[in-house]
Formats: sequence, C-alpha cells, structure tokens
Amino acid sequence: MKRILSLMRAACQEYDMIEENDRIAVCVSGGKDSVVLLAAMAEMRRFYPKHYEVEALTLDPCFGGVETDYSAISILCQELEVPYTIKRTRLGQIIFEERQETNPCSLCARMRRACLHDAAKELSCGTLALGHHNDDVVQTFMMNLFNEGRVGCFSPKTHLSRKDVTVIRPLIFAEERDIVGCRNRLNLPVVKSKCPADGNTSRADFRDMLNEMERNDRGLKNRIFGALKRSGIDGW
Repeated sequence: MKRILSLMRAACQEYDMIEENDRIAVCVSGGKDSVVLLAAMAEMRRFYPKHYEVEALTLDPCFGGVETDYSAISILCQELEVPYTIKRTRLGQIIFEERQETNPCSLCARMRRACLHDAAKELSCGTLALGHHNDDVVQTFMMNLFNEGRVGCFSPKTHLSRKDVTVIRPLIFAEERDIVGCRNRLNLPVVKSKCPADGNTSRADFRDMLNEMERNDRGLKNRIFGALKRSGIDGW
C-alpha cells in the first residue's frame, strides 16, 4: 500500500486533483483497480495536505436482470469508515438484450459515465474518482492511435461544466502489477464482473499486444507514457 499511496499522492499533487474540503465519490465496480483505489483514497485522508471526504459509489448494470452481490464491498466500506451507495440500473439489459449491441463497450461506457456523473451529484460529491491506472493510459493511447488514427487519451483531471463534476484518475502513475500486488497483500475483496463481453474486447487485445511487446523490449510502456506526458495534450 505504501507504494500505491506514494504514486497516488504524486499524481494528485502534480495534476491538482484534490481541493480543500472536496467530497469525492470513488467509483467502485468491484474489480481490483477500483477496490485498491477506494482503500488508498480512504487511507490517504490521514495525511494528504488537503482535507477531503470519501464516498464509495457502485453502479450495478444488473446483467441478465439480476442484481450483483456487493456485500463484500459493503463490509470493506464499513471497515474503511466510508459511506457506500449502490445504484441499480438496467444498463445490462438495455445494451445486451434490448439493443443487442455488436460492439457494446463504447455505448456502455458512455451510458455508465452519464449515470455516474448524475449519481455523484445526488451524493453532493463534486469530484468523481476513477480507477484507471498506468497500463490503462498506455492502452487507451495506443487504441486511439491504431483504431481512430488520432493522438490522444483520457485526461488525468477533467471538469465537466455541464454536470459541474470533476473527474480524477489518481492511479495513473501506478502500474497494474502494483495494484495486483497491493490487492493480494491486503486481501481486498473483488467482485467478478458478469459482463458477457468481459475479457473479449479490443482493450484486452491491446493489453496482450503491449505486454508481448514489453517482454521483447523492456521499458516500452514507460516510454509511451513519457511521450504522452511530454506532449501536453489532453491535460497531460
């Protein structure tokens, strides 16, 4: 956890992610990234130079019309002394049953973001924290380049003026292996995704490709990330 906290504090300070007395809704899908983010954000309250409050927020897609069991996350939130809210939605049914999307990830991401922004506002949270890490940054950069022919990535910090919500990504300096190690050492609970497309996406393909390239050329992903930072595009 010390390494995660160090990397997260560095990212928050470099990109001015947290303001004094912020109320931050941490998006908790149940996966390892969001659970580690939640635990780290709760722990960092003790020493971060700016005071902030944390709320945990889960958006349940209810795949197959069935509510997901997040009781393990609820217990963790009690241990962390973090209020926890679960919003049940029809995202799973709309995307996979009613619309039967052949490329569901893009639409799901857009609809999920809109729901999260609204839910954060309902909780009186002006900031929404997402669990994207360093590997996500590199993968997104390469996906945009290869699939769309453009140079760009999501931003470390984005203010959505229409919703008056600021989206932050405190884990952008942490590699996936750091997060896996932290989750395993602390034995944090993980809720397996029931998404029908889980593991069978374009992102998964790029992850595998980049991992193979990294094995053959150590430091490649760090160089891509460094190039993005030096470019200054998209708030980097």
